[in-house]
Amino acid sequence: MASEIQELAGLIRSVPDFPKKGIDFKDITTLLQDGPALKKVVDHFAERYTGKAVDAVVAVEARGFILGGALAYRLDAGFIPVRKKGKLPYKIYEVTYDLEYGTETIAIHQDALKPGQNVVVLDDLLATGGTIKAVLDLMERLGANVLEAAFLVELTLLKGRERLSSYPVYSAIKL
Repeated sequence: MASEIQELAGLIRSVPDFPKKGIDFKDITTLLQDGPALKKVVDHFAERYTGKAVDAVVAVEARGFILGGALAYRLDAGFIPVRKKGKLPYKIYEVTYDLEYGTETIAIHQDALKPGQNVVVLDDLLATGGTIKAVLDLMERLGANVLEAAFLVELTLLKGRERLSSYPVYSAIKL
C-alpha cells in the first residue's frame, strides 16, 4: 500500500513563489478533490493506526483538519483541533514559532486532552518541522502520549524530521 500512496504524489500541485517569492508551495487540494485518492489516503492512515489504542487525532488548521477529522472518524477516536491564535473560545495554551516565511501562534484548549491519552498528531505537510514541533510542545504541556507525528507529504530536503527527532515520525509521501 505504501507504494500506492507514493504514486499519489503526481496529484500534488506545485505553486511557485507562494505565499512569497522563493517558496515552492505544495498544494494538496488537487489530491483531495480526487475522491478515490482521498479515500486511499484516509484508508492508508486508518490501517496504520487501527488497533493502536488511539484516543484522539490532533490536527493543525487548516488542511490537517481535513485528514484529521476523517482519520478520527475511521478510528472511532476524538478529534482535537490546533488552531491559529484567537480562534478557540475557551482557556488555551499557545505557542509561537517560526515558519519558513514568518512566525505563527497556535493554540489548543487546556482541557482538550487528559494526561496519558494516546494521540496521533497529523498534518498535511512536513517542511521545516516548526509547526509540528510547536504542536508537540503543546502535547507535552497537556501530558499526552504521542504515538506518532504523521504527515501526508514530507519535503525531505528541508530536513524537518530532524527537529522532531525525539518522536516517531511517519510520512506517506516523500518529495
